[in-house]
Amino acid sequence: MIVSALLTSVGINLGICILFFTLYSILRKQPEIINVYAPRLVAEGKSQLKDCFNLERLLPSAGWVRRAWQPSEEDLLSTSGLDAVVLMRVLIFSLRIFSFAGVVGIFILLPVNYLGNQLSLIDFSDLPNKSLDIFSISNVDNGSKWLWIHFSAVYAFTGVVCYLLYYEYKYISSKRISYFYSSKPQPRQFTLLVRGIPLSAGNSYSDSVESFFMEYHPSTYLSHMVVRRTNKLQKLIRDGKMLYKRLVDLKSKNPAQKKFTRDGFLGLFGRNVDLVDHYEKKLEDLEENVRMEQLGLSLTGEEVPAAFVSFKSRYGAAIALHIQQSINPTEWITEQAPEPRDVYWPFFSASFMQRWVSRLVVFVACFVLTVLFLIPVVFVQGLANLQQLEAFLPFLKGILTITFVSQVITGYLPSLILQLFLKMVPPIMKILSSMQGYISNSEIEISACKKVLWFTVWNIFFANVLSGSAFYQFSIILEPKIIPQKLAIAVPAQLLNVYEPKFETGGKFWPIVHNSTIFSLILMHILAVGLFGLKKLPIASSLCIPLPVLTLLFNEYCRKRFLPIFTAYPAECLIKKGREDHNNAAMTDFLDKLVTAYRDPSLMPMQHSSDDEGYTTPLLNSR
Repeated sequence: MIVSALLTSVGINLGICILFFTLYSILRKQPEIINVYAPRLVAEGKSQLKDCFNLERLLPSAGWVRRAWQPSEEDLLSTSGLDAVVLMRVLIFSLRIFSFAGVVGIFILLPVNYLGNQLSLIDFSDLPNKSLDIFSISNVDNGSKWLWIHFSAVYAFTGVVCYLLYYEYKYISSKRISYFYSSKPQPRQFTLLVRGIPLSAGNSYSDSVESFFMEYHPSTYLSHMVVRRTNKLQKLIRDGKMLYKRLVDLKSKNPAQKKFTRDGFLGLFGRNVDLVDHYEKKLEDLEENVRMEQLGLSLTGEEVPAAFVSFKSRYGAAIALHIQQSINPTEWITEQAPEPRDVYWPFFSASFMQRWVSRLVVFVACFVLTVLFLIPVVFVQGLANLQQLEAFLPFLKGILTITFVSQVITGYLPSLILQLFLKMVPPIMKILSSMQGYISNSEIEISACKKVLWFTVWNIFFANVLSGSAFYQFSIILEPKIIPQKLAIAVPAQLLNVYEPKFETGGKFWPIVHNSTIFSLILMHILAVGLFGLKKLPIASSLCIPLPVLTLLFNEYCRKRFLPIFTAYPAECLIKKGREDHNNAAMTDFLDKLVTAYRDPSLMPMQHSSDDEGYTTPLLNSR
């Protein structure tokens, strides 16, 4: 890619960015669509927009950007939970890293690279038509002493990133402990999921669970809820929700536009009936079927060898969690239960063989998706290179001679196409993760994040950057048109006004950020070793070898020092919190409700909603 193509891309993206900012600042003030831009405020009755016309509503303003950053971290923590705070800390962490890298790269490394002579003599008068490679280390002469500046930058960048990682890990760990002390009792803190329950002759799984925990945990055991296979019931409930949505849509239309259908096979035969009456009758029949199925499951439904077991204290649950329960390690397997609203109930309806096959299928699907994605990557690389494009599509040769057209095709179109393809990856990875047998929606989200990370590392770094120009990828990163979307996700306010948290992990997403950053550092070190070797500076190459070792030692220290806090709370915290609960009169009511907290929602009375979330849809949607 040439400089003028990059500038054209930046100019187009900047124009789109300004357009999006203008549209957003106008549309967010329209009361007719306030439920789109601030649904949480509408749901909580805090919307202050008046449904009366005034000229100010049609004028763009930037005050919302300033107000978005006004809420403090404490406000965010109290309204949206620790996960929202961690998301904001990730943004701050990223800005700090890219600010340091940007200053060093633009004001130190870029001039050094530009003044090199390895590629060709530089003609300042023809700079727009020069390849961006002249701004890369490729242009520095082999064996040049200027390469030691790059070497110093590698060490400095590693030191700054490790310091920031340590600071954030320590800060978020302390926030996690503070959040635990200040939070109200949560069902997950008192409950374990027990799997691999052995079945005794003449006893049900429920009887086995009660007798086992009454014998071995008599002073702390409170209650249990055995999971039942409810896949047929789940399907009925999904059908009911879809039917209810159709009914709501029909009733919202003009009554004069009544529609009729035939009540026979596929609506092709039988007598004409009113659609509203027809759907209401079908919904009543379906609700009756649901009630009958629920009654049957409650009495004689098939039990799954898994149960949610609740304890009288957090400490009692922690002991049962960390001690092997049986001589046979494949029986009475315990793990921390997620929050009731975070449980992914369809997991329990799948058999062991189905889950095992699903994991194999997901692995193969991820591999195939990664390989197939090479097709758009290769296509994009072709667009970024005019010579390749003319060779593949010779009929475009005349059009490509037009300067502006060639700049748009090589500078803007590749990044646009690649971003459109990348938009499809997170939803696909989330679907694949939901098939792997995770017990909670948060685990599905974490697994999907890891899949997207590795997908990005392979397809965007190895397959794209290493096969083409690194500065092309740089143009993708700097796309201004995605700034409004990033702002809508990242700033403390589209958390306060838009999103209602549907589950809380207590900041467990941070270790993913830490691990991915460590991986990126080590990858940078390996590339530096090879790069300095190619540039005929073997001493610098050798001196880079300790960097990945030191980085791994730093990572191991962080794993020992901070990661256990994200895995389980220490006994010190559990006992202190338990003593506070002992003096809390509300604990009796909490323990009474805990008995039924993990009841399968499909066994509860059917509740209709006009939202479009399916029964198996993960609770945290893509932002």
